[in-house]
Amino acid sequence: MSAHNIDHSLDSFGDSTASATRVTPGNALRPEDIAIAQEKPSEQVAEYALRLGDDALILAQRLSHWISRGPEIEEDIALGNIALDQLGHARSFLSYAAKAWDKTEDDLAYWREEEDFRSLHIVEQPNGDFGVTIVRQLIISIYQHLLYTALLDSGDATIAAISAKAVKEVDYHRDHAIAWTLRLGIGTEESARRMRHALDILWPYVGEMFEDEELHAALGDVAVAPSSLRAAWEEEFTAVLHDAELAVPTVPFAMARGRRGEHSEHLGFILAEMQVLARKHPGATW
Repeated sequence: MSAHNIDHSLDSFGDSTASATRVTPGNALRPEDIAIAQEKPSEQVAEYALRLGDDALILAQRLSHWISRGPEIEEDIALGNIALDQLGHARSFLSYAAKAWDKTEDDLAYWREEEDFRSLHIVEQPNGDFGVTIVRQLIISIYQHLLYTALLDSGDATIAAISAKAVKEVDYHRDHAIAWTLRLGIGTEESARRMRHALDILWPYVGEMFEDEELHAALGDVAVAPSSLRAAWEEEFTAVLHDAELAVPTVPFAMARGRRGEHSEHLGFILAEMQVLARKHPGATW
């Protein structure tokens, strides 16, 4: 790497010497493999991959803010590693989606405007205190674990392959969130109060996760209808809250349309921070 160049890619350490390989669930684990593979997704498949990638990318950006700010050094490391896992998922899904439009993962991450992102509102919400972050992680990690497990049978080999890697990592994310939910829920009155507050402020964004789109029906066995995950998610989530002596909130769901490019006020600030270096030094590489 030359000292006079600046890197703003999602991953600076890709193997540029890799040869083209057939994408299969066994080897399509690196974004570099996906980028050089000959298979090109349809625009509908790319739109689906974009949704999965955007969720992971924005959540990674949020979680990375905890580095050096965690309540203990182990959580600096844990949340940082979870953020890196999510970033890896984002890179894989965005690399695949980008091929449909002859773009790169960096093009999709750094050069789209706010209305072009398809992330869920819940991943855009501020970290808040540690309790808010843990509740968000509990909500998302249970959802992603169910989603990626179902996508192991996707009719698209690349989406199935990415999910096969992601589900193993999300399994840890879920265990981490459950452990902290139990610790805080049955800890002190103050920790329980903060968890109840976190549930109340995040619950309005849960409903959006399970909304089906025409895209899901059009893709058939390639995609998973979000509504099909709802019963299993509610069962697992409710069981965790019960063990943590917490209750499911009664606040109503919000009208969230992140999948349509209508976002909360928070996404613009996230993108401004995430994209500033790439836009200030366009084309810069190591």
